[in-house]
Amino acid sequence: MTIKKIVLAFLLNFIFISSSYSQQYSAIDSIVLKYPDFGSTEKLAERIKNDFTTEHDKARAIYSWIALNLEYDLDTFLDPPKPKEISSSDSDAAKQIQLQNAKTAQKAFRSRKAVCEGFAQLYEHLALLSGLKCQVIHGDAKVELTDIGRRNYILNHAWNSVQVDGKWVLVDATWGQGSYDYRRKVLIKKFTPIYFDMDPKYFNAKHYAESAMYKGNTGNKAAFLNGPLIYNDFIEENCEVLMPFSGVVSANEGDKINFKLKNLSKIDDLYYLDKKDEKIKVENSKVEDGIMEFQVTYARKLGRFITFYLNGKSFAAFKVIPK
Repeated sequence: MTIKKIVLAFLLNFIFISSSYSQQYSAIDSIVLKYPDFGSTEKLAERIKNDFTTEHDKARAIYSWIALNLEYDLDTFLDPPKPKEISSSDSDAAKQIQLQNAKTAQKAFRSRKAVCEGFAQLYEHLALLSGLKCQVIHGDAKVELTDIGRRNYILNHAWNSVQVDGKWVLVDATWGQGSYDYRRKVLIKKFTPIYFDMDPKYFNAKHYAESAMYKGNTGNKAAFLNGPLIYNDFIEENCEVLMPFSGVVSANEGDKINFKLKNLSKIDDLYYLDKKDEKIKVENSKVEDGIMEFQVTYARKLGRFITFYLNGKSFAAFKVIPK
């Protein structure tokens, strides 16, 4: 190969890598990605304040740093420690909770590993050090198929709300670092930028706050629990389920279930699986004005859940119960 061809190949490869890189990371993420190790949260916050001036950029930089540097603590998730008892005195309880939260944030920073509480407490801690107003929110989250249509509310997750230019935006740094594949039972470490300042209609479809002041647009617990399970690709495609009206669908053997999805046009790439993981194409599909309609003939061999896949990735899931 001549020198000219070698140089050309290098340049094309560099352009391809740069293009892929820019698609995955924003300019803010790219700066944070190059940060060295910091000895304290104060030094990290100081660097963020020096590098970024707007509230939005600071809030995003904190999200990016946590998502890029922390790993989810699967061992603690699978075998959580017993919660520490808090004294009954109101003043003492507040101090103990504050001290406990500070310890949780520092432990997450030092170990670079945490469950959702550690991610959320560290985010709030860094936000306050950076001059931002921030709060930790506790509540329920929908992450696996069995969450669709369950009857009980579970306090199982923590995330944040941070004020950016007078507006409170929703942040989930835990899900920003990756996810847990419940089917294969493995952690997937992947920087996921969409859980910073996500559209509340999507965020609230996967999160339900314990406190009434954070419940979003509806505050309807039944609607949250009975809604479909949506995945990252569904959110990134800006899709919306127009039909069925619930994530819990009533059907018997041989019934045709009608689906209607907004902003979905890739008919050939949409399919679901049976219990043997064999692909089944959707039926009678058509697209008109950005709305895709199709049918699924229900059979017991599909099991209790129907999960749709787009380009090989989980897209949206529904639960089927007998009529």
